Amino acid sequence: MPEMHVQVQWPDGSQDHCYSPSLVIKQYFLPGETYPLEEFVSRARTALTIASDRVQAKYGFPCGRALGQLQRIESKSHQYQDLESPQVQVLQWLE
Repeated sequence: MPEMHVQVQWPDGSQDHCYSPSLVIKQYFLPGETYPLEEFVSRARTALTIASDRVQAKYGFPCGRALGQLQRIESKSHQYQDLESPQVQVLQWLE
């Protein structure tokens, strides 16, 4: 499966490379776009769950890396929940 990474910038200016085992992530995020924190997490949850399900359909088991990435996103997002209008910017694709 074609894996890819997307570079994001969190509300505090820190950056991460987020992993996806599938190009489905491109249907949920656009480089240069900024998303409210809750929307970003929701889109990531949907995209990474679909990606993991695709791995399971092909190989018979879910993608641990995709589910781990989702856990990291959800965990990191808790740091910013008390900020007023926290946003996450998608910077670029890293294929």
